[in-house]
Amino acid sequence: MLIKGKKALVTGGSRGIGREIVLSFLGNGASVYFLDLNESEFMDEYKALAKANGAEVYFSKANVADEDEVTAVCEKILTESGGIDILVNNAGITRDGLIFRMSSKDWDDVLKINLTSAFYISRVISKAMIKQRGGAIINIASIVGVIGNAGQCNYSASKAGLIGFTKSLAREVASRGVRVNAVAPGFIKTPMTDKLNENQIKALYDKIPLARLGLPSEVASVVLFLASELSSYVTGQVINIDGGMGM
Repeated sequence: MLIKGKKALVTGGSRGIGREIVLSFLGNGASVYFLDLNESEFMDEYKALAKANGAEVYFSKANVADEDEVTAVCEKILTESGGIDILVNNAGITRDGLIFRMSSKDWDDVLKINLTSAFYISRVISKAMIKQRGGAIINIASIVGVIGNAGQCNYSASKAGLIGFTKSLAREVASRGVRVNAVAPGFIKTPMTDKLNENQIKALYDKIPLARLGLPSEVASVVLFLASELSSYVTGQVINIDGGMGM
């Protein structure tokens, strides 16, 4: 129960890595407010886990790329919750393609959802955390924001921007007891990687020293560490969860 009694806000909490983060937080006694475009198909599982651990779980529909909408939703959550202790900016999309084939819309959509949404949400939540003189913000970046990847100029730029955002925000709020960190997952087993064929998987393994895909739960474990008092002297850091790709 590393975060028992805490209140967390998680974006993109319906599936994938976001789902595992919600499960991890609920399993460790935190109440979770999560945002997504659609309610999770796992809502019954969330509610059962929350009840078993003396916590609560709440869903709010929100387009994180819409400044007015997501700002209003976050302000409403702050009012209803009485304050948020942990923020995880997890929402993200990909629109892959070589740059000479990439449309302006594919560039703008990825930057808006992956990077600008973290600005919108953190602007609201960090202000409240400063007033309560404590809190933890964790941004979900990517190893391709550190080392780059062909065919992902938009995604890599958004995640590299999120890393810079993390370090700058950490400097702004540290004196008020608010910590800001990022994790940079590598290739994680999700519905997206399930679509890869055998040759594509082998090519990935050749790049990964641990020679396997990561699990969403392995990302969630590091996020839990950064959300808890186990990392009370850690801020402005980026932790790669990539099986050694970024060494």
